[in-house]
Amino acid sequence: MKTYDAIIIGAGACGLMCAAQAGLLGKKTLLLERNDKAGAKILISGGGRCNYTNTGTTIANFISDNPDFLHGIFKQWTVEDTIDFFEGYGISGQEKTLGQLFPETNKAKDIVAVFLKIMHETEQDIALHTLVKSVEKNADGFTVHVENPKGAHQYKTKKLVIASGGLPVQKLGASDFGLRIAKQFGLELVATAPALVPLTITGKDADWYSSLSGNSLFSKVSVAGMSFEENILFTHWGLSGPAILQISSYWRPGQEIILDLLPNFNLENLIKQERQVGGKRLVSQLLNDYFSRKLVDALGKFLALDIKIASLSKADAKVIVDTIHRFKVKPAGDKGYDKAEVMRGGVSTEELRGKTLESKKIPGLYFGGETVDVTGWLGGYNFQWAWASGYVIAQAI
Repeated sequence: MKTYDAIIIGAGACGLMCAAQAGLLGKKTLLLERNDKAGAKILISGGGRCNYTNTGTTIANFISDNPDFLHGIFKQWTVEDTIDFFEGYGISGQEKTLGQLFPETNKAKDIVAVFLKIMHETEQDIALHTLVKSVEKNADGFTVHVENPKGAHQYKTKKLVIASGGLPVQKLGASDFGLRIAKQFGLELVATAPALVPLTITGKDADWYSSLSGNSLFSKVSVAGMSFEENILFTHWGLSGPAILQISSYWRPGQEIILDLLPNFNLENLIKQERQVGGKRLVSQLLNDYFSRKLVDALGKFLALDIKIASLSKADAKVIVDTIHRFKVKPAGDKGYDKAEVMRGGVSTEELRGKTLESKKIPGLYFGGETVDVTGWLGGYNFQWAWASGYVIAQAI
């Protein structure tokens, strides 16, 4: 039986980085993956283009019960390290909006290929189509029991890395495996939930949102002191788009979300300007300057559109301003893990050593990537965390 410095469970972003970096250090690892190919989630990210980091990454871009924990990790592997690493293997980044970095080829498969190349050159082993059934702790380390098309097998190792991801997306092999292992060994978990996920609207307002399905609008979306300015997308079941996905990580059931539908203008001033030139235009005509006709027509449910601006009372004008700048939405829920980009929550950072991500309770057991209570914003931040966590674990195993 082969001996390994470590066995890594999960060939996603964290697991691939861990195996590759361990190989570059002269270590020998076995990477176990239940899918028939490595990097399944990487390959579909960004519509197959892979937004692999963000040039503006700080700990403020992450949600965790203890965000300061990230300082020790991001000091060891920075955004510059990510850029230099991929450039060293022929991948130059092109920056899109808000610091998002994509490979110039716009092909996520090129990102995965980097890791497979390193693993091949450093003779790391990878077992695809291999499901881990159980893990046991013993005096010499760990025994990992697996099943694959060839039957049942077991591997022994002194170091075990859990990089199995979170609960999104089941069709890509997502499971609660990492959480179950943490529970098995008595580690504390932070409550999990879908994050970066569309929000649903039900009840009396459902038809109104459905009627606008396909309409996109630049907006400011706020909840609980957090806000994002990006596009929202109306859908037949509620709201999606970048701003909604971002705010969903902060939203909790029962909370109201506030939409500023015109964040770059002050509608009160626009109304005053219309009055100064006579106010002969209708409310609908003013709104048509900034919104699609379909949205303006839909806003007729809440506003009197056929009134001349000169005829608006102060109360009427206030209703218009409040509706446009403080549009209230109370989501019924979210679209769940299969539509979520990531999982919020996970293994508590209080359980892990701040420089190595090794379990404080179980020596030799490491957790990285999405399994840990670290959730980044949309825009490459979660990949940066995955690369960084994979790197620091590789130094320690």
